[in-house]
Amino acid sequence: MKRRYLKLTALGVAASLGLCACGGTDSGDAAQNEAVDGIVRPTDEQGGTLTFAHSNEFDSMDPGNTYYAANWNFSRFYARRLVTYAQQPGEAGQELVPDLATDLGEVSDDGLTWTYTLKEGVKYQDGSPIVAEHIKYAIARSNFATDVINKGPTYFADLLDEDDYAGPYQDSDLDNFEAIETPDERTIVFHLKEPFGEFDYLATMPQTAPVPPDADTGTQYQTEVVSSGPYQFDGQWQPGSTLTLVRNEHYDPETDPLVRNLPDEIQLSFKQNADDIDNRLLSGDLLVGAAGVGVQTAARGRILRDDNLKARSDNPKTAFLFYFAINPNVAPFDNKACREAVLYGADKTQLQTAFGGPTAGDIATSLLPPVVPGYEEIDPYGTPNHEGDPDKTRAKLAECGHEDGFAANIAYRSDRPAGQKAAEALQASLSEYGITTDLKGYPSGTYTNEQAGSPEFVRQEELGIMIYGWGPDWNSGYGFLSQIVDGDAIKPAGNSNISELDNPEINKLLDEAAQSQDKQRREEIYARIDELAMDSATFLPFANRKVLLYRPEELTNVFVNPNYHMYDYVSLGVAQN
Repeated sequence: MKRRYLKLTALGVAASLGLCACGGTDSGDAAQNEAVDGIVRPTDEQGGTLTFAHSNEFDSMDPGNTYYAANWNFSRFYARRLVTYAQQPGEAGQELVPDLATDLGEVSDDGLTWTYTLKEGVKYQDGSPIVAEHIKYAIARSNFATDVINKGPTYFADLLDEDDYAGPYQDSDLDNFEAIETPDERTIVFHLKEPFGEFDYLATMPQTAPVPPDADTGTQYQTEVVSSGPYQFDGQWQPGSTLTLVRNEHYDPETDPLVRNLPDEIQLSFKQNADDIDNRLLSGDLLVGAAGVGVQTAARGRILRDDNLKARSDNPKTAFLFYFAINPNVAPFDNKACREAVLYGADKTQLQTAFGGPTAGDIATSLLPPVVPGYEEIDPYGTPNHEGDPDKTRAKLAECGHEDGFAANIAYRSDRPAGQKAAEALQASLSEYGITTDLKGYPSGTYTNEQAGSPEFVRQEELGIMIYGWGPDWNSGYGFLSQIVDGDAIKPAGNSNISELDNPEINKLLDEAAQSQDKQRREEIYARIDELAMDSATFLPFANRKVLLYRPEELTNVFVNPNYHMYDYVSLGVAQN
């Protein structure tokens, strides 16, 4: 059987795409952090308009075609899943609870079958019933029609006992998709290739949001998503324009374990200047920064200098890592010594400062963040005080045949000022050794799918160094590492393994971890994978991310979601007094 990357392991808690579990805070007096472990201004009062703004746009508003953590968070307004997370801050919020399903999955004795039963009375926005076959269809389109829907993860395709199904656009007979059965309108049965004990975490993903086949328009479905949640699109939406959500009159809150229907209306504006978003948040003219990455450097300084603003801020640690991927398929980085010259030449203290200082992230020395199980402290390319090592840098340049340096390109997200500043700081560090770099900025909405995440584009544009941020789809070494280091994870578009690492030993270890029931052994494997990935010299980790979030006074029911590491969007309300 062809090896398919079993992108999961027996894990702890889930998080998504950037999606990771909260490790608490260690921010001193930088923020009051009331919303990290508690709920600020709890209320059940309904009404008002909840306003969001994004510095660019999400990869897609289609729940089955997105891999942005903030969109997995936001789309819960209109797309319910089989399973969700408890509506609580801190560790309690990592508990799995049934959403559209009546309970968590029922697993067979051999571990190869998982069964869910849908609640009675759940409906779409037009009043028609949500049925099991529509969840089957949703997974078929998002995991098996990758020539059309290709921006999200492919865990179901990797785990399900299905090798030849071509997806519903090429094969309209859903009966040919045999790995999922729907014996009646309320029952959905998943058949796996191998036992996988944490399948419920997959059921939390937006790809399990139901899609009526007759409403599916492929990539255009994002313009008119059929709602299964408390809100629906206010007419057909055009990408780039403001998205307005209004109440879905057929939503029954009695079927929902979450309270996610407080505002009367929700508005999300796109392509707004990031610093302007921060200014509007601080003035109260805007309520939420939709990207979920916290305020930028200028606003961070204002908040930390003002006790009143600081009291309305939160600075949680996350399992997000920011790093520069060094692609070995772009010259001169096909020579390991040239990659190592970059690793030894980088001044991480300047990268940290440019990225926003200690409140934005701790200096990272390996791939696994400290809050992820399996982390062991290593620093294989360590330099004195993290400031770079001139002797080792020059020695590596000589070793790779470029004693006087070389030219390269650095890619970054053009609408993320912190990332751009980090790229500029790396450019300055490397220039001291004759490594000259051009900066190439691309929109975050297309960065992973069309530029850094397209191996063909990377080669064509010679993007040897690319900034990237990553967090686990759930909080484990497997959930963090698999998509960015597994050779089988490399895709022609929407690729997250932008280092294009394809190490047979790493691939084998990931498969072993996926099938192991021994937690200690799994964590030993993750530590070993971290060592091997760092030894490849294709990763320059520089920041274990923290975010400085700000909550305007008008927001109610505010807390940091411990799975997405931003405010829990669907819990938010708007003060009516």
